[in-house]
Amino acid sequence: MPPPGYPNGVPCGGERSLKITVFGATGGTGEHLVRQACESGHHVIAVVRGPGRMRYRHPNRSVVRADVMDPEAISDAVTGADAVLNAIGTRKVRVPTSAQSDSTESIVKAMSGHGARRLLVVSSSGMVSEGDGPFTRIVVKPILKRVLRHVFADARRMEELVRGSGLDWTIVRAPRLTDGPRTGGYRMAVERNVRGGFWVSRADVGDCVLRCLDDPATIRMRAREVEQARRAWITLHRRWHEQRKTET
Repeated sequence: MPPPGYPNGVPCGGERSLKITVFGATGGTGEHLVRQACESGHHVIAVVRGPGRMRYRHPNRSVVRADVMDPEAISDAVTGADAVLNAIGTRKVRVPTSAQSDSTESIVKAMSGHGARRLLVVSSSGMVSEGDGPFTRIVVKPILKRVLRHVFADARRMEELVRGSGLDWTIVRAPRLTDGPRTGGYRMAVERNVRGGFWVSRADVGDCVLRCLDDPATIRMRAREVEQARRAWITLHRRWHEQRKTET
């Protein structure tokens, strides 16, 4: 018998083709999630406000037009899903927002009412300081928390809803997002930030979310990530700095 809430018989990817529902599918990270999941052989339901906004085409991709804020409107999209991914965010960072929390609350209600179990959401590492270096913790984060206070407040409420949902959830907290390529070489940490992790590509966030989908150990965990290019830069910088000290 398949585990409850996992129609295809597995709680995460494995070698089977899964039915994955993606919210925020037309956003920067959401498009990468849809693309990468389709190319991995999964069937993807992209939930959008308007079908014309979905540019990516693939035989494994279906589009559902629905209001994510209405649990009944999205019930068909989550029914029978092996996993539901929420990459909804906001570009209006200077004004109060509830886009992440309201959409997640609606998704959780729809999932809970229709037997779907696996939920993965994209959040921000900027609102927490565990694992950060002294400069980031003392100088950078206080500035970020003032400038992005509305976005972070929304993300905190979203995470509270996810943690209290009773679902099999994973929260992926990412730093500043870029349009760089998918490298698969980022670092991850659980329940803490990656030290020196200032940015990551949206493509690598998509890769990370799908890897977490395939890893039962990430259920009810909060993971942070950072692009490997940053680590390489730190290594090169340190070597250059050490060489300078030797020369002087």
